[in-house]
Amino acid sequence: MKNLRKQSWLRWGLGGLGALFALVVVGALVDGWRAFGQRAIGDRRARMEKSTQWSSGHFVNPQPMVNDLWGSLVGAFNASKDASPSQPIPTVRGGAERFATPPPSGLRVTWLGHSTILVEVDGHRILTDPVWGERASPLSTVGPKRWYAPLLALKELPPVDAVVISHDHYDHLDAPTLTAMKDWDTTFIVPLGVGAHLEYWGVPASRIIELDWWERTKVKGLEIVATPSRHASGRFVTDTNATLWASYALLGPTHRVWFSGDTGLFPAMRDIGERLGPFDLTMIESGEYGSAWPDWHLGPEQAVTAHQMVRGRVMLPVHWGLFNLAFHGWTEPAERVLVAAKRLGVTAVFPKPGQSFEPAAPPPFERWWPELPWETAEQAPIVASQMN
Repeated sequence: MKNLRKQSWLRWGLGGLGALFALVVVGALVDGWRAFGQRAIGDRRARMEKSTQWSSGHFVNPQPMVNDLWGSLVGAFNASKDASPSQPIPTVRGGAERFATPPPSGLRVTWLGHSTILVEVDGHRILTDPVWGERASPLSTVGPKRWYAPLLALKELPPVDAVVISHDHYDHLDAPTLTAMKDWDTTFIVPLGVGAHLEYWGVPASRIIELDWWERTKVKGLEIVATPSRHASGRFVTDTNATLWASYALLGPTHRVWFSGDTGLFPAMRDIGERLGPFDLTMIESGEYGSAWPDWHLGPEQAVTAHQMVRGRVMLPVHWGLFNLAFHGWTEPAERVLVAAKRLGVTAVFPKPGQSFEPAAPPPFERWWPELPWETAEQAPIVASQMN
């Protein structure tokens, strides 16, 4: 009799846990449903399938990427205790009035944290990977949370000629932000397939331009070229690499800028430099890396190498300073870029989040972040595979 009671309680307990798990899953699906976006169909899908990057039902990199799952697990257990800041980060806040006067040099950049950058180039304004949402996640209560509030309200942004998006990961394609922008009088430039997400969130199809690698479009007098990158895409477990990823060259009459998006190091960066460079400014992802995924992100030293490969003059390290997305200390990307840039004679600038600057007259160096422990390139190297 006692055994029967125990079995009954056990079945009841397991059933309760199963029901609770099911409720959690359903709740997450409901919470994130719109943020998951939409798959490409019809003519959009047909165009994707014609891309030379398309193979066996998804997009691929010319050089496959290393992804050490066991190393990622070990890295999680050895994460830096300084992966997120313990004190408020110094930032620069301000309204639209500071953009009322064009930059005297013709090129001004405002880094708003992570990969969100307002680029003013030769009379045009471009906004990259805009993330105004609270979390880099499809869920409203779970996922990496931003370390400071948006430094400029969306309504305070000056008119933007184009919004450029590198790929559909949550820290680059933010559903709440794109939904808020759906009625903007602007052009949305995205890699192949990503337009399906934007249309689902209400952006008119007539305002979306989808590009394959090396394809180009013009926004007024500015030419924008989608250039290769080495990364991945996906917003749900079933859509891995269902859309393309890209970097971008912004080519004005006088100035040239390159935005890396997310990328590992790859040989065709030299082609970008030879075909479209030199660049007055490169905006290159330098943070959120790990030795277990050396081809997914550059890491600081390879970011400086990428800057040289694409023939950059001034380098702005981005993809750091807003979210905790890796296991290294939050200040480590800046410290390691500093060392690598000095060793290779590269001019790198480190504005505070929200600070504007002109590459023609880079601001004097200011260590605005705290001095915290960090691992050097020798202690934790990031070395891309298949670079020969």
